[in-house]
Amino acid sequence: MISVVRKISFNAAHRLHNPKWDDARNKEVFGLCNNPNYHGHNYTLFVEVTGEIDPETGYLIDLKILKDLVEENVTNQLDHSNLNLDIPYFKDVNPTAENVAIYIWNKVRQHLDSKFVLSVTLYETERNYVIYNGK
Repeated sequence: MISVVRKISFNAAHRLHNPKWDDARNKEVFGLCNNPNYHGHNYTLFVEVTGEIDPETGYLIDLKILKDLVEENVTNQLDHSNLNLDIPYFKDVNPTAENVAIYIWNKVRQHLDSKFVLSVTLYETERNYVIYNGK
């Protein structure tokens, strides 16, 4: 087994907010991330694909194919967006780093051959990141 990783950057705004809570509770739990005018991040995404090397090509997966897949299905939608307002999935899902990583994993998984294992690592800041592998 071997893994290849594609690193991608994108920028997006969001607001962490639970509509079931009052303003005081949202501010208590989410702090500055609950700003009603939103706030942004320069996200760094690592899409890791694991599997067996194809003996005919020497590739696990052609990285150009992986790049195009991620751009077409993830970053073209997320980059320079307001996650809460522009991405229908986040209409009812709080766009935490955890939920954004799950969203990305699902988008990539739909278009990736099932023979591959997929893991997504999403840095929201230089020091804060999440890892999701579909389990």
